[in-house]
Amino acid sequence: MGFPDILLRGYRNFMERRFIHERCRYRTLAEDGQAPHTLVIACCDSRSAPETIFDCGPGELFVVRNVANMVPPYEPDGHFHATSAALEYAIQVLKIENIVVMGHGRCGGIKAALDPAAEPLSPGDFIGRWMALLQPAAAQIKGTHLMTQGERQTALERVSIRNSINNLRTFPYVRALEEQGKVRVHGAWFDISTGELWVMDDRTGDFRRPDADGIGMTEEPLLNTASGRVRASA
Repeated sequence: MGFPDILLRGYRNFMERRFIHERCRYRTLAEDGQAPHTLVIACCDSRSAPETIFDCGPGELFVVRNVANMVPPYEPDGHFHATSAALEYAIQVLKIENIVVMGHGRCGGIKAALDPAAEPLSPGDFIGRWMALLQPAAAQIKGTHLMTQGERQTALERVSIRNSINNLRTFPYVRALEEQGKVRVHGAWFDISTGELWVMDDRTGDFRRPDADGIGMTEEPLLNTASGRVRASA
């Protein structure tokens, strides 16, 4: 059994097309190191790649992906913390300017959080333990009978983003740099089926779509996830 042929074909296409046009950029990145402007904490779902969604080239984004794009709270307990380690490197070494927590629609991890009675995937059930970070919010949303199942999932996908942002601020250096205006923290939610990007309002926690020019916000949010209110569908 050899290396997957589909990946080798993709690599050949990369070398013949993109790399040829960006050869100088790659050489500069190799010699001078990386200086990404934004850390994106995203889901490992194969349908929501940040570099594709934001049309960014090599060296622009420092991307951390895990199940359901979650940030755990600050816990310097000597255990292994992959997401916290990447966050520390992005802030302390790369000096990034923006942190974006980006969730997405139809997230399998969020679906699992809404169904805690589901059978464990394995004896260790790493996903089950990981998604337990969201259990208090999941229980509250699951008990909201005014929402359909789809609305509950969208609500928790967005609440999870805010929860991760709250956890980000438990890291002392994130909180300090944000207070000094040296780092900005943002939330975003990507709809896989429509390609729409919804951006979190820093003041209210609501999610709205940027207008065509990316300035200001348009459209009422489907769900006011900050307050739990549900807007009637058209």
